[in-house]
Order: sequence, then C-alpha cells, then structure tokens
Amino acid sequence: MTSTPAVPALDIDVVVFDVLGTMVDEPGGIERGIRALLPDADDTEARRLLGVWSGHVEERQRAILAGEAPYANSAVIDLEAAGRVAVEAEVDDEGAIRDLAAAAQRLAPWHDSARALDRLASRYPVVGLSNASGAALTRISSHAGLRWHQVLSAEDARSYKPHPDVYRLAIANADTASERLLMVAAHAWDLRGAQELGMRTAYVERPVGDPPRATDAFDLTAPSLDALAIQLNAL
Repeated sequence: MTSTPAVPALDIDVVVFDVLGTMVDEPGGIERGIRALLPDADDTEARRLLGVWSGHVEERQRAILAGEAPYANSAVIDLEAAGRVAVEAEVDDEGAIRDLAAAAQRLAPWHDSARALDRLASRYPVVGLSNASGAALTRISSHAGLRWHQVLSAEDARSYKPHPDVYRLAIANADTASERLLMVAAHAWDLRGAQELGMRTAYVERPVGDPPRATDAFDLTAPSLDALAIQLNAL
C-alpha cells in the first residue's frame, strides 16, 4: 500500500463518490456483455462495438444536457445503446439485447473499491452520486459489494452530471455547506462540476476516466482509493 501522507487539514463532513468508472469498471463490464453476445468477436471488433455503445450514451446525455432532448434515465439509454450494438453486429434477438443492456448493471469493482469505501465509511458518511438510474444504482452497488450510507441518482434531478442540479442533490442531502462535502471521482470533468457548486474535490486515478488538465486544481489527488483513505486518516 502507498505511503501517501495524511492530510489532516481537509475539514469535511461527508464524502461523495462518483460510481461509474470511479468505483466500478464500466467499460470492462459492457465489453464482457458484448463478448457474451458475440463469443466469436475478436478484440478489435469488441472494442469497436464498445465504442458504438459509449458514443450513443455520450450523445444522448449531451443532448439532454443541452435541452435538445427530453430526459431519459440511464436504463433507457443503455437499452438503446445495446440496440445500436445489436444492429452493428447484425443480431436480431430482443432477449439478447435486453441481456446486453443488463451488462451495464453487472460491473466489477476496482480491486480497492469495497475495502477503501468501508474504511472511509468508518470515519465519514459515504454517499454515492451517480448518473445511473436509482434502480440501476442499487443493482450496480449490490453486484460490486459497495456499501453506502446513502446513494443518490441523477435521475432525481432529471439530468446528468455535470449539471449543477445533480451536485445540489448531494449538498441538500447533507444539509451542510457545500465546502464541507468532498467529491471523489476518476473524471476531472465531474470534479470541475462539483467545484462550481463549492464542493471540495479529490481525483483518484483509474485505468478509465478523465485525467486532470494542467489548469485543474483539486484538493486531493491519489493513485488509488486506498491511498485516498490514508490521506483522509481513514485507516
């Protein structure tokens, strides 16, 4: 385990976590679903189809955030994405498409996610704040063994991060000043959104995600969630 020094000066009441990508391997789970649908697909084809899925999700969420499309929750968009993949793969089986869509809720945790979350939960209230729908978030957390004090879904704001209303869910839930909440994510864009509302921020490195830019200034940066727990004295 890393010897990252503790940071006792960070005065916070609640730790809020992004889930998809930060706590669980979203691309890896979807790619496993694609390989189950197409067991003969090679790596190049599986990754191409993963790109089809990801591109559809990003496009739909972008349109919703821009006000160009009505809100649809993550389960609806995942089913659409699975349908797009099926068209590309020339699969015409509604049951198989539904099974592929469900892969977005069967996501493996990163090696330290459950352990570090438990450590942090012994010191702070821990809250999941995710773009996944409420029902999907429950299934994702159960499958990955993630134990929260509370989970909040962007579905309740009828939008997606980084819309400010999503972060306001966490702030209102905590019933405290925004600067007393620490937002943890592997996506720099997510942390920028939290900063806009005055939340403190911690970037955690993951194999997937959005690394910080040179212009970003987050309160904490850690190579793993274990290392973040050490920085926050949650041993």
